[in-house]
Amino acid sequence: MVSKKKFNTISELQKVQLLATQCPSEVGLHSEDGETIIDAKSYIGMYALDFDRPILVVSEDEEFHKKIEGIGENLPLED
Repeated sequence: MVSKKKFNTISELQKVQLLATQCPSEVGLHSEDGETIIDAKSYIGMYALDFDRPILVVSEDEEFHKKIEGIGENLPLED
């Protein structure tokens, strides 16, 4: 599953990172162009992404996606 998000504060990023560490599945944060892919469980790694742009949150864990639904802005995925 993929969720497209726009994060506006460090606090939002910290919440996603904390939930990712509690998730049994892998969670990746990807730039839209696919140039940068990081492990969402890595607090330091999160700063490799440009959070002025939308981020793709990738995980097979549907519950994780439900938990982050209220964090940041939810954006539509383009087909």
